[in-house]
Amino acid sequence: MPHLQFEINKKIDPKVKDEFISSVLKIFGAVMKTDTSHVAVSLREYDKGNLSIGRSSYHDHVCLMNLDIRIGREIEKRRQLATEYFILVNTLFRIDKENQYITFTEHEGEDFHLIEKYLEDWVANDKPLSD
Repeated sequence: MPHLQFEINKKIDPKVKDEFISSVLKIFGAVMKTDTSHVAVSLREYDKGNLSIGRSSYHDHVCLMNLDIRIGREIEKRRQLATEYFILVNTLFRIDKENQYITFTEHEGEDFHLIEKYLEDWVANDKPLSD
């Protein structure tokens, strides 16, 4: 179950959050060639002084993203996903692209567990919960 984690030091309107989560899932499914019924998304909001990136000012808004995904995606796909998320965060949250940072962590499919089963390794156009 991929876990897409977004940490920001800014409070976001609930309607914008809904649009963000929906967009995160849509982008992930399209770029990573998978169904999204098994994808988890976390959005954590902190006060302004609680997150930092070395190249930003201490008082800037920032977004830190940790994307836990199944192993098997090429660097070009991971880079495309990162770029699309940079744009999404900039557009919806008004956080400068230079103040965003993404870390990918890749796992074997069997590292992801739902009540029904653990996931298989990723293959293009998979639907893990309907297998």
